[in-house]
Amino acid sequence: MAPLDERLKTAKKAASDRRIVVTDIERSLGTRYTIDTLNGLRRRYGEHRFVWLMGADNLIQISAWHRWPEIFRTVPVAVFDRPNYGYKALAGEAAWRFRRQRLPNAKARLLADRQAPAWTFLWIPLSTTSATEIRRKRAEGNSRETKNCGIRNKE
Repeated sequence: MAPLDERLKTAKKAASDRRIVVTDIERSLGTRYTIDTLNGLRRRYGEHRFVWLMGADNLIQISAWHRWPEIFRTVPVAVFDRPNYGYKALAGEAAWRFRRQRLPNAKARLLADRQAPAWTFLWIPLSTTSATEIRRKRAEGNSRETKNCGIRNKE
C-alpha cells in the first residue's frame, strides 16, 4: 500500500464531487479501527450522514475486521464491484448476515437516507488495472498510459 500522504493526495485528485471530502481524520481522532473512526465521526459530526464505501474485495474479508458487524449497524454501506470479486463477495459471511438489509441497485440512491443497517452492492464498469500498476505508470510520468488506467493528469 502506498504511504498515507500519497494516498490522500491521489484521493483528493480523484474526488471530483464536492460532497466528497478527503481527510486524514484518523490522525486527529487517534483511531486505528474502522468502527472507532466511524463512531468518532458520528460524535464529531452528528448532523451529517455518512456512508461507508468499500470494494467487493474488502467485503470478502471484512469478517476478519475488528468488530465488523458494528460497521454495518453504525452507517449504511455501499460496496463497489471489483474485477473477479463480485460473486464471491455476495456469497460471503457479511453479505449473508445482512442479506435482509440489502437495497437493490435501483434503490441505491436512497442509501444515505436509510437507517443502518442498510447496504447495497453496486455493479459498476470495471477496470482490471491494479493500484500498483497505476502507481508505477504515474511514477514513470507516461501520461498516455496513465490516462488509459483511468487516472486524470493535469496537463
